[in-house]
Amino acid sequence: METHVKALAALQIALSALSLLFAIVLMLIFGGVMGAVTAADDPDAMVALPVIGLTGAALVSFLLVLSLPGLITGIGLLQRRPWARIAGIVISIIGMIFIPFGTAVGAYGLWVLFSKETERLFSPPTQAA
Repeated sequence: METHVKALAALQIALSALSLLFAIVLMLIFGGVMGAVTAADDPDAMVALPVIGLTGAALVSFLLVLSLPGLITGIGLLQRRPWARIAGIVISIIGMIFIPFGTAVGAYGLWVLFSKETERLFSPPTQAA
């Protein structure tokens, strides 16, 4: 199961990194659109600037809020932090909403993280008396 935990961590990190990359691309797109509207110097077009800015900020913030926990959890899974198993279960359940990749990674994550062997991997070592 150790290999599966590493694979799940890599998948979580990769999906989160792709989401962060998409957030950066959206930021550039919305910034370019705002620059084009400003350069048009049309008073009617200036009305759209706040709407474009708020929409872009909302989308980028949404992507950041979704991707950062996955990135942190992936790193925690690699380091076998006890909290990372629970966080991984939660993220796998939430990720199943995002068809098809989130569903596949979420189902795989639940299979890996609910395994008894994985549970032993993440439990703190018992000390002999």
